[in-house]
Amino acid sequence: MRAVVLNGHGGPEVLTLADVSAPQVGAEEVLVQVRATSLNRADLLQRMGFYPDPFPGEHEIPGMEFSGRVTAVGSRVRTWKTGDEVMGIVSGGAYAEQLVVHERQAMRIPKGVSLADAAAIPEVFITAWDALVVQGGLTSGRWALVHAGASGVGTAAVQICKALGAHVVATCSAGKVTAVKALGADVVVDYTSQDFVEAVKQATNSRGVDVVLCVIGGDYLDRNVSCLSQKGHIVQVGVMGGGTTPFNLGALMPKRAKLSGTVLRARPLEEKIAISQRFATEVVPLFESGKLQPVIDCRFALSDIAKAHAHMGANANTGKIVIDIGA
Repeated sequence: MRAVVLNGHGGPEVLTLADVSAPQVGAEEVLVQVRATSLNRADLLQRMGFYPDPFPGEHEIPGMEFSGRVTAVGSRVRTWKTGDEVMGIVSGGAYAEQLVVHERQAMRIPKGVSLADAAAIPEVFITAWDALVVQGGLTSGRWALVHAGASGVGTAAVQICKALGAHVVATCSAGKVTAVKALGADVVVDYTSQDFVEAVKQATNSRGVDVVLCVIGGDYLDRNVSCLSQKGHIVQVGVMGGGTTPFNLGALMPKRAKLSGTVLRARPLEEKIAISQRFATEVVPLFESGKLQPVIDCRFALSDIAKAHAHMGANANTGKIVIDIGA
């Protein structure tokens, strides 16, 4: 089968299209003919050597989410049959024509979403929903602050907030403000010219937000604390602005606030199954009702994977970058 493998670590040029052996399906796994995958920041970090290969072997194949059709099932599989259309998250290996995944980690494609577009759902919507709702406790009527509102996670997070009936302040660059407003954000802050702390203060009548979803880190941390309400919660899901920074811990304590770090990729299989199953039950129906939709910036062929990585590396995308693999 065709797959993109890493020929070393570095820039997009290390991404190489090659013929590799097809994966073997285990007793509780399904074999999926991949229709599409999508890029994530972790893919770029893995390419540069900052994420260890989760499946050390002959080839290092990136890719963390997929949509496709089941072509074979393991001897103990009861959930799926050949021909079923599924989507899901994986630790790696989605830049390929075939992959295997535990049967309970696969999820059905929402009605009304095409198989080709479904690859833009799993990683970012699970990440955003887990951070805001499962960990952050966001509910109707509360306020959230979402950074990088035009990113894959950001566009998912803004939609989830509005689907819940919550209010959201989102940050983004100047050229993406209109797109983030169109997703339903109550307040959109151009971080290049506006102060998001002041914007939160005005929007919430100085109360502050209940949850902050942050992919930036760095010097945003102290400012995020300033945005919190009493007993608010910062959920850190990325560190694009740096992972090391001075921090005024004393500002967190009077608010009795929380700061949590989280990742999806490194979780054990049992936890990935649990979050996938809960997402399928609680969130997939919101796509079918029209409250949520995948936001796709652009599409590339598998052979153009280096161009896709360069596009994400330039922060040029609003929403997801989808890689078409099959038909």
